[in-house]
Amino acid sequence: MNHSEEEKNFVITIDGPAGAGKSTIARLVAKKLKLPYLDTGAIYRSIAWLLNEKQILPTEDKKISAILKDFSISFDGSKVLIDGRDISKEIRTPEIDKLVSPYSAIKGVRDALLQLQRDQSAKGLVAEGRDMGTVVFPDAALKIFLTASAEERALRRYKERIEKCETANYDEILKQVNDRDNYDINREIAPLRPAVGCVVINTTKMTIDEVVETISSFAALAAEHRMSQKIE
Repeated sequence: MNHSEEEKNFVITIDGPAGAGKSTIARLVAKKLKLPYLDTGAIYRSIAWLLNEKQILPTEDKKISAILKDFSISFDGSKVLIDGRDISKEIRTPEIDKLVSPYSAIKGVRDALLQLQRDQSAKGLVAEGRDMGTVVFPDAALKIFLTASAEERALRRYKERIEKCETANYDEILKQVNDRDNYDINREIAPLRPAVGCVVINTTKMTIDEVVETISSFAALAAEHRMSQKIE
């Protein structure tokens, strides 16, 4: 998929629970289809890091609103920068894993970042998160809901941490995954759920390449459908 005039604003959303592989899959799909990649997970992790760094609790709405009016977030390849500081490693810690949901569930946080995310879609993109298809890009050309069993997601995260020589306990990670699922599904603001008209893909027994190929196939069908509608 190239950036022809017809393919502008071609948006693919990939939502799903924690540990479903959304970031990895979204990056690979974006690369394969030659579309920009929007790492919304990194955006929300960065906000969680920033507010935690400033010792602002999720309950302090006024302070949060004030902070979010005067901060800068940017991306340089795989690097994430807040006010020019590279925090790429800091946002991928177990501590931020626990903090990102409480902060990202705050209406003021989501409202502040909504337009920022939508502004990135001028040339089309692949966006991953938890409400990309339900809230941010409800009219996306293709909406995917990526999932896997809690046990498989916990195992993936366990292996990732072991490979990084980090201390990891599978049972503890599984509990965190289940707790995160329960929180995300039941939160009041933008709860986790499949978007209307989405394609649900369970990756428990699939390889990364199989998932990428499956989504790419659906993208091709979506592009054809979009083109046929324009011709009509």
